[in-house]
Amino acid sequence: MSDPDKKLPASARKLQRAREEGQIARSRDFGHLAAMAAGGGVLMLAAPTLSGWMKDLLANGLRFDAASVRNTGFMAERLGDLVTKMLFVVLPMGVLMVLVAVGASVLIGGWVWSFKPMTPHFSKLNPLSGIGRVFSRQQLIDALKASVLAVILGAIGAAYLHHHVDAFGGVLAMPLPAALSHAGSVMLGGLMLLLVALGVFAAIDVPLQRHLHLERLKMSHQEMKQEQKDVEGNLEMKSKVRARMREMTNRRMIAAVPGADLVVMNPTHYAVALKYDETAMGAPKVVAKGADLMAMKIRDTATDARVPVLQAPVLARALYAHAEVDQEIPAALFSAVAQVLAYVYQLRAAMAGRMAMPGALPELNVPVELDPHHKPAG
Repeated sequence: MSDPDKKLPASARKLQRAREEGQIARSRDFGHLAAMAAGGGVLMLAAPTLSGWMKDLLANGLRFDAASVRNTGFMAERLGDLVTKMLFVVLPMGVLMVLVAVGASVLIGGWVWSFKPMTPHFSKLNPLSGIGRVFSRQQLIDALKASVLAVILGAIGAAYLHHHVDAFGGVLAMPLPAALSHAGSVMLGGLMLLLVALGVFAAIDVPLQRHLHLERLKMSHQEMKQEQKDVEGNLEMKSKVRARMREMTNRRMIAAVPGADLVVMNPTHYAVALKYDETAMGAPKVVAKGADLMAMKIRDTATDARVPVLQAPVLARALYAHAEVDQEIPAALFSAVAQVLAYVYQLRAAMAGRMAMPGALPELNVPVELDPHHKPAG
């Protein structure tokens, strides 16, 4: 019986879990229709060949001579031969119909690869719960539908036979080839009527099974709240992991600032620490970068470690936007960074008394398109 508390439609997460467990909407009537239609189509296409094959089979099966009658094992051999020949036709037809039925099932519910439905559940051995499943709404609907379908198909078959009894009776007076052809055409008409009936039932059953499937997966308010808690818990855990990773990255960058050659800043918003070793690096490398509070922390750490801090707003913004930590700077910024490094080397030499103190930092050659604050004209 369905739970009256479960009134909310299933969430996408529950639908996905149900699918992974093999719970999907299937329509048996649609599978039956597809299988019978495939079988009937093959019979129609192969009717001339099958008619000739049946004629030869009957002719050979009814041919006897005196030697055959005296051989006690002849009838068994003849029967085995006939069965083998019949299997060569029946088995491929059966395999085709099974494959078509499986394909129709996949068409309705999609392909699902799961061993969960085959897992033994000892709770299903409980007779009390078994009685509940027997009298469930799903079972009652399936039983009623099967009963109605059986009655309708039986009525169609009986009515068709009643109206064509003379046609079947007349087969006895016809030669064998004509009899086979006539009987096949009459039976084909009955098959078409049965297919029409199955088609009507399949057209009803497909949306019905989808509706029942969604009804079975409905959720209560408590289940919906629990699922939201699970999802929020996962999001909270991922957020904590990301925050922890950011914290570790920031600590590593701050630890690398004292070894930098200089820090380029946009006075209060961006800071980028650079290091260059001409013997081991092809170009200057970013060892730390940050914005706002992190930029202030990089600046203070560099000041405490006596690392030069230069105010170069455009270059700082360009490096922050286009350079990554522990990576070399973009080639387009080589010229500007070289100017800054040369200025720092001159400044250090002046502080050591080896040359005069340099003037103001020269205008840097930073491509305007690399400045994230640059707005193209027009």
